[in-house]
Amino acid sequence: MAKILIVDDAKFMRMTLSTILKKANHEIIGEAENGKEAVELYQRLKPDIVMMDITMPVMNGIEAVRAIKQEDANAKIIMCSAMGQRRMVVEAIEAGAADFIVKPFEESRVIEAVARLL
Repeated sequence: MAKILIVDDAKFMRMTLSTILKKANHEIIGEAENGKEAVELYQRLKPDIVMMDITMPVMNGIEAVRAIKQEDANAKIIMCSAMGQRRMVVEAIEAGAADFIVKPFEESRVIEAVARLL
């Protein structure tokens, strides 16, 4: 069981991920709508895993990954994006993301990605 921070500007996507993760007995300890909030919540809540969208207002997911990894090199971050474009995936991994999930979410893929990081 992991303590997870969900970051996505779309409430529906946060709810969808939350439902999938809770069913797998994980605990959602926080939610953020943009990268700036994600960095602040990460510092305060110290989650085991962060599920992070890429395209968000204020600060995008890739910038947020860099900021979190600078704070904590061991942070475990899974990127989530509807844009399964190769360039974005590569950029996210280079920034420090441990995995990448494409929307719409496949329940088994989400559970598998989290399990792999634990």
